[in-house]
Amino acid sequence: MSPIRFLILSILMLALSGCGDDDFQDIDAYMNEVRLRPPGKIEPTPTFRSYPTFTYSAANLRSPFSRQVRVDLAGQQRGSRNVKPDPNRVKQYLEGFNIEQFEMVGTIANASGSFALLRGAGGVHRLKVGDYLGRNDGRIVAISASQVDVVEIVPDGEGAWLERPRTIPLKEHS
Repeated sequence: MSPIRFLILSILMLALSGCGDDDFQDIDAYMNEVRLRPPGKIEPTPTFRSYPTFTYSAANLRSPFSRQVRVDLAGQQRGSRNVKPDPNRVKQYLEGFNIEQFEMVGTIANASGSFALLRGAGGVHRLKVGDYLGRNDGRIVAISASQVDVVEIVPDGEGAWLERPRTIPLKEHS
């Protein structure tokens, strides 16, 4: 056996001999003390009071952060009985969201036509003329580089429907 190997082996044996010390008297004393204690009672879980539920009922009201609309009853448009939403039409995904949350972020065009890119409803969506969005049967009627024109069908308050044009402008620096 070489002297270097013998030296390493002897150092290793000395290091391991220090690990075999049975100096656990403090831990053994604490464990004996805990064992001699009388068994304790477990406290019951606390009872929680149930609070009355609150139902938010202002979801359908006008947002306080949007511009207030002045209603001029003399100049108010009258609805038409010929204009009404199609109840048999299959709703598209983006019709489940308010149109105010959408913003135009760009346009793209390819061989099949031009598309508007609208951000809202948790992502960026590619829409073409004829697609629907918003809760009031909003149909896209025109797409330009600076805006998307939408026509919504809304009730006039007297049992008829009227078409309301909306514009979603391009949001710069988005």
